[in-house]
Formats: sequence, C-alpha cells, structure tokens
Amino acid sequence: MNRKIILILLLLLVAVFAGCEDSTEPAADDAARDKIVTADTRIAKLAGGFRFTEGPADDGRGNVYFSDIPNNKILKWSADGKLSTFMSGSGGANGLYFDKSGALIACQGGSRQLSSIDATGKVKVLADKYDGKYLNSPNDLWIDAKGGIYFTDPRYGNRSGMAQDGEHVYYLAAGAAELVRVVDDMVRPNGLIGSVDGKKLYVADAEDGKTFVYNVNADGTLADKKLFAAKGSDGMTVDGNGNIYLTPPGESVVAVYDAKGKLIESIEFPESPANICFGGKDKQTLFVTARTSFYSVKTSAKGL
Repeated sequence: MNRKIILILLLLLVAVFAGCEDSTEPAADDAARDKIVTADTRIAKLAGGFRFTEGPADDGRGNVYFSDIPNNKILKWSADGKLSTFMSGSGGANGLYFDKSGALIACQGGSRQLSSIDATGKVKVLADKYDGKYLNSPNDLWIDAKGGIYFTDPRYGNRSGMAQDGEHVYYLAAGAAELVRVVDDMVRPNGLIGSVDGKKLYVADAEDGKTFVYNVNADGTLADKKLFAAKGSDGMTVDGNGNIYLTPPGESVVAVYDAKGKLIESIEFPESPANICFGGKDKQTLFVTARTSFYSVKTSAKGL
C-alpha cells in the first residue's frame, strides 16, 4: 500500500474520531439551553409589603392565587399582572391548590381544617378531624388524578391545644368523609407534591432536613419510603420533565432535583422562598412566595 493511500486513510480516521467527539460534547449554546434558568434571567418582584406569603396555586387560566398567612388573606395575581384580594378572613390559609372543578382547596391552618372555596368565597369544610380529634394546622397539599387530596398537618408557633399524637400526613379520597393517615413517622412534615404520572409522592420533613419519596398504592396509601434528598422543604412543585423543586428552609434558593434525586440547579432569590408553582398562560413561569414578597421567573421548563 503506497504512502498516499495510507495518508488518506489516516485523515479519514481523524475525521471520524473528531466527529464522534463533536457528537458527545454539547456545544456551549446547547448547555445554556438545558439550564432551567440562565445567569442572565431576571427575577421579577411582582408585589411586596406582605408579612409571610405562601401557597401559590395556578387556576389554569393564567391567574395565580397565594396566601399572606399573618394578614389572613388570599390574594390573586391576574394573568394581566394585577393584584387583588380574593378573600379576607381566610382562616389562616396556607397551602392552596385548584381541583378539576375549579374550586380552590385550602389548608386553613388557623381554622385547623381542609376546605373547598368557591369563586364567591363560600367555604365548605372537607375535613377538620382525624379519629374524632381536631387537626393541628393543615399546611400544604396535592390533589391526585382521582381527586384525592394529600395534605400535611404540622404545627408551627404556639403548640397548645394540639389534639393529635404528632405531626402527620393524611389522605382524603374523592367523596370520602374520613381521613386516612398515610405518614406517621416524621418530625414535622411540610411540603409535598406528586410525580408527573401520579405514581409517587414526595414529602418533605422540614424539621429533619430531608425529603422522602413514596410509591402510591391504588387506594391512596403510601409504601416503600426512600430518601430522595438530604434537604427539607417548605413548598414544592414539579415540572413536566419530572424535576422536583424544593424550597429548603433558611436558604434563599429554589433547589431543583431530577427524578433520581440529583441536584441539577439552584435558583437564587432576594428572600428565602416558602412555596412555588408553575403558572402563566404557557406554564413556563415559576411563581415564588418568599417571605414579604411575590416573585416570578421565566424558565425553560414547563409545569403541568
């Protein structure tokens, strides 16, 4: 074989290997596109002057509702960027979530009950007792595809008058009158969210500084508890890719984990986030309640 042919073959081999390297190494632009929030993304402060904001919930029409717990209000941020009061005397509403009928389901921690609130502000109590004893202070919730409601029941602040034997997680099946206790071994459960397919439930033990994941049984009970992240969380949400968004207590970040529990991104905010949800007309805006303010940030991810 003459030298010219050998040289041509060597050049071809070099080109093939170079092509392989190019295909396995993402370009800088591709890496930037994979980021949920890039370094130059603006964190927008939408409103301020609150005492402690919590429980953002998207109504499916681009409006986001959230609570100001000490001021005993539920507020509405409209799709066209206007703030209004949806409800005064909210029963110390904390976590909020819209059901399929459009009713706002609220953890009314001050009233120690889980309630449904219609568009006029009329309240219907769904649950206020377990085993004949009043709940502690319902905090955060998630509604599954069947209309069943999971909620946490910790107690912060004054702990007098607690009737339950601890701080637990409950499930109210659609149409049921009685609660089922589904988690009874946490110090102080707080945030929770279901997976995209509804087959898993993520629950944070804020006091213990850990978040766990469970398999969801057909009857709504939970099984196979596993450590998901060595971080606790106040509120939580999930995006369409299955990433879980935590708000670790005492930290000014939203920590994003993939479905395997690997930290993939930390989004910094001026104040410590307390709760989060995706909303807006395209579901690509992350709305964040953070102490005295209400924030938003545009993302490359999309909520459910």
